[in-house]
Amino acid sequence: MTVRKIGVLSLGKISGLIYAAFGLMVGVFLTPISLLGALGGFQEGFEGVLFGLLFGVGAIFFLPFLYGVMGWITGILCALFYNLTARFFGGLELEME
Repeated sequence: MTVRKIGVLSLGKISGLIYAAFGLMVGVFLTPISLLGALGGFQEGFEGVLFGLLFGVGAIFFLPFLYGVMGWITGILCALFYNLTARFFGGLELEME
C-alpha cells in the first residue's frame, strides 16, 4: 500500500490540534512557575507582580492558540512538500496486516 497524496487541510487540522494540546500542557506547566515568580515580584513592586500574574494566566490561553496556529501552518507545509515529492519520487510505502 502506498500513500500517494495527503489532504493538505486535513493534515493541517490534525497537526494544529495536536500542537494546541501540547501548547496547553506547556501553559499548564508554566503557569505555576510564573505565579511563583509573581510572588517573588513583590520586591520589584506592583509591576513585577502584575506581569507574573498576567503571564501565568495568559500562558493557559495564549500558548495553545499560538502552538495551534504554528502546528496548522506546519501541517499544511508538510503535506504540500510531501505531495510534491511523492509525485516525483513515489509515495510512502506502508505494510499493513
